Amino acid sequence: MIDDFDLLPRDEAFDPFSVVLFKALQILAFLFFVALLIVAPEAKEGKVDSKAEFLISLDWPDNHPDDFDIFVQDPLGNVVWFRRREAGFMVLDRDDRGGLNDFVLVNGRKVLTSTRQELVTIRGIVAGEYTVNVYHFTALTSQTVPVTVTVQKLNPIVTIVAKDTVELDQGGEEKTAMRFTLDATGQVTETSHVQRSILQTFHNNKRNAG
Repeated sequence: MIDDFDLLPRDEAFDPFSVVLFKALQILAFLFFVALLIVAPEAKEGKVDSKAEFLISLDWPDNHPDDFDIFVQDPLGNVVWFRRREAGFMVLDRDDRGGLNDFVLVNGRKVLTSTRQELVTIRGIVAGEYTVNVYHFTALTSQTVPVTVTVQKLNPIVTIVAKDTVELDQGGEEKTAMRFTLDATGQVTETSHVQRSILQTFHNNKRNAG
C-alpha cells in the first residue's frame, strides 16, 4: 500500500563514482574537524592571570654564605615566608639559602650564581599596613652583614617606594626593615621603621589558636 503513495525510493543503478565522492567528502569533513581541534585556542575559563602590583626584594652581599629570610605580613595578619610561600595576595617567588642553593639549571646542569636575593610579590591590593622583617637564619661568618630591602610599585611604571638597609650579626636575629601603608587604590601613604617581631606574633597566634 505504501508503494501507492510513492514514499519508498525506487531501485536505481549502482553508481561507484558517487559512493567514492561521498566517502571522500566524509574524510575531508573529519580532517577539517580535527584541524579545528588542533588550532583552537585553549579554554580560559577558570584561569586568572596574576599581575604583580608590588615587588619586595631582600639583598645581601654577593657570594655571602649566610642565609637570610624575608617575612612579610599584610594588614589582615597573613604572613609569607619560606614555610608558607603563599599567603593572601603575597607570594614568595624566590627563597635564597645563601651558599647552599644559589644555582640555576642550564641544559640540565647546575651553574652557581653569586647573587643573594629573596623576592616577594604582592598580586592584589589590601589597604592597610605591611611589615617587612629580615631573619638571620644561618650565620657562618660571625660578622655583621648589611641586608637591603627594597619595595617597588610596578604599575603603571616601576617606582621604588621604600628602601632601607639593616645590619644583622648573629643567627636567630630578627629586625624590621620597613613598614609601609597602602590605601584602597594601591598608593603608598606612609612608611616607617618601627620594630615589630613577626615571628613572635606568628608563634603567639599559633599558640592561641591551638
